[in-house]
Amino acid sequence: MNLASLDLNLTVALRALLEERNVTRAGHRVGLSQPAMSAALARLRHHFDDELLFRTGNRYELTPLGTALLTRTATACDLLERLFTTQADFDPAVEEREFTLLSVDYGVATFGTELARLLHKEAPGIRLRFLQPPPDILENTATILSTVDGLLMPHGIISGFPTVELYEDRWVCVVSEDHPEVSDRLTLEDLARFPWAIYQRPYDTPVNRQLSMLGIDPHIEVSTQSFQLLPALVAGTRRIAMIQERLAQQLLDAYAVRILPCPFDAVPVAEALWWHPLHTQDAAHIWLRETAMKLGAQMARR
Repeated sequence: MNLASLDLNLTVALRALLEERNVTRAGHRVGLSQPAMSAALARLRHHFDDELLFRTGNRYELTPLGTALLTRTATACDLLERLFTTQADFDPAVEEREFTLLSVDYGVATFGTELARLLHKEAPGIRLRFLQPPPDILENTATILSTVDGLLMPHGIISGFPTVELYEDRWVCVVSEDHPEVSDRLTLEDLARFPWAIYQRPYDTPVNRQLSMLGIDPHIEVSTQSFQLLPALVAGTRRIAMIQERLAQQLLDAYAVRILPCPFDAVPVAEALWWHPLHTQDAAHIWLRETAMKLGAQMARR
């Protein structure tokens, strides 16, 4: 396929048609008349050799190919928008821009809040949007990173993309303040006999990985996709949870829990900012990455 022979405006029309499933509404969305949008649909049908939309009663439905193109077209439009908004210069004091970062709640609570405070002071026109990484982040990393500005994630989950180091954190154990069988330390036997509250997402189960290396199969009573909820799920119970120390210290006053050292050498958290190579030379992204590195260095010294 020769890109020079394609009218990339049809990508915008295709997205509108597939999402609206109505020629008139799609035309209003992209600023085209109904005849012009009908002509765009005819060209798209010819190109793909597929109807894309077909009428059932008084509405349109997507063909199987149209359904397959729906997500791809949205991704392509986002990628083109980011490509053509790449900047040669960037002044954070006067620019207006939104950065979208993917992160689990741990990254937002520890690094994201600090970044937001810094931008509030130094870059008043910059907006931050934090989203959860989708479940298929490992299978479709390149596609997903191409549609956002960065991913906050520790090393050991993805690889092969540009990254900057931010800071390290260590794992600690959290137990209820009134746990009847734990004093000021835990043993490996405790980890095996007490029930657990764990963080678990499709692509990341850090507790299971760490404990499996010790030959421990934890008895999991409750799991959640939020690190911040773990102390609440431990308080008033016999459960144990493993959580990052920086986050545990933030939450200590909110819940009746105690923070204890892990009874083994847990692999530390090495938090990093990852991005798609598409953004490497963008002045705005360079500023964002440099700001993140400076902030990460400040956090590492605490």
